[in-house]
Amino acid sequence: MSWILSGLLLLPAVGALFILLLPGETEATKRNARWIALFATLITLALSLVAWGRFNPAEPGFQLLEEHDWFSHVILYKLGVDGISMPFVLLTTFLMPISIAASWTIENRVKEYMIAFLVLETLMIGVFVALDLVLFYLFFEGGLIPMFLIIGIWGHKNRVYAAFKFFLYTFTGSVLMLLAIMAMYWTAGTSDITVLLKTAFAPKMQTWLWLAFFASFAVKLPMWPVHTWLPDAHVEAPTAGSVILAAILLKMGGYGFIRFSLPMFPDASVYFTPLVYALSVIAIVYTSLVALAQENMKKLVAYSSVAHMGFVTMGIFAANTQGVQGAVYQMISHGLVSGALFLCVGVVYDRTHSLEIADYGGLVQRMPLYALAFMLFTLANVGLPGTSGFIGEFLTLIGTFQANNLVAFYASFGLILSAAYALYLYRRVIFGVIEKANLMTIIDLGPREIATLLPLGLLVLFYGVHPQPVIDASAASIDSLLKGFGHAIAATRTAGL
Repeated sequence: MSWILSGLLLLPAVGALFILLLPGETEATKRNARWIALFATLITLALSLVAWGRFNPAEPGFQLLEEHDWFSHVILYKLGVDGISMPFVLLTTFLMPISIAASWTIENRVKEYMIAFLVLETLMIGVFVALDLVLFYLFFEGGLIPMFLIIGIWGHKNRVYAAFKFFLYTFTGSVLMLLAIMAMYWTAGTSDITVLLKTAFAPKMQTWLWLAFFASFAVKLPMWPVHTWLPDAHVEAPTAGSVILAAILLKMGGYGFIRFSLPMFPDASVYFTPLVYALSVIAIVYTSLVALAQENMKKLVAYSSVAHMGFVTMGIFAANTQGVQGAVYQMISHGLVSGALFLCVGVVYDRTHSLEIADYGGLVQRMPLYALAFMLFTLANVGLPGTSGFIGEFLTLIGTFQANNLVAFYASFGLILSAAYALYLYRRVIFGVIEKANLMTIIDLGPREIATLLPLGLLVLFYGVHPQPVIDASAASIDSLLKGFGHAIAATRTAGL
């Protein structure tokens, strides 16, 4: 039995415990808390690479399995990864050290801040490795608490409002999922995900179960029209909070659709596909137009995230190889690109304490390195060929075109609109004449900021020209999922249901 996945869950928690034991709130304590958090996340990253080394991408089933009875034979402590979840584990462990480094200037309640991030890392990894439905739910919901605190304590002016809006939206949707989990346990007699994936639920029951899970995942992703909590949360969150929120927490919704909705409720997924298509197209086009009208940098990037997640849901419910692979790739790419964009916004916010686009202009004259980095991530956000953003959107559109060419046609307008709002932001912030006096003395990227942005830039370019590592890692698992999905649909049609 492997203990690697338990190690991934344990290491950040141990780091949080060490920080908790630090005395007081002195400068030495703050410094030690930062270094402990950084080393804990780096060691977790190293262990995740060990897990990747032992992972066989050609094997479609779950690997690195661990299983123990936890609670009266009702809840299993069961962990495992497959080709769908492993990339998200690596994405999480890769972005956490970057987020800790980006938080180096935090001075208020540093101990609590670092503990919140380390606990959040444990909970996020748990979502992607849990193979018991109740355990998954505990990790899925548990992540709300540290993020609620991160926004509510270390956020900006309206942080309390944004934190409560974030919590209430996501928690309300997840209550319905809890009821569905209880119904599935009563029906199948187990909460083991590997067993539930092979359980054939009645078509009528699938409808209600699908809607209950949809309520949770649609808010988490978020889909239109339950996306309104996201811009407020992003605007008020500290920089690292926005990075993790956009790069990891949103992906839990897409991961849930792939892990649960398609394979467990195939008949309901087919039935509700037109609904998902409609909401996805609206999200792509409408939120892109809303992004074009924004005057706040974080709000613009937040609305662009909603639009990009529209491609994800569209690709998933196309229910073909290109669509689902494109959705997985798009989520991984968006995690890198959106995280980098929020870091770029945080760089200038640290210098000017303003998020308004009108307060900038002409930064290329004072910050040429920053202008170069911001350009790379802006073009990746647009989906320029040669960047990772292109691969995911291209694959999802190909998959959707095979399933419904009209939906793909309407969604393609999002590509044009994304270029409009992204380049509009870049032109106003980077080019032009410096008109604000405080920008005359602004300094370029420092060594710490370069260290946070450089790895993201290299991966965006690498996966833009060489997408095979991500595609190959998930190919066998996605193929197995779609075969099971196809067999279930064929059986239902044969039975005349």
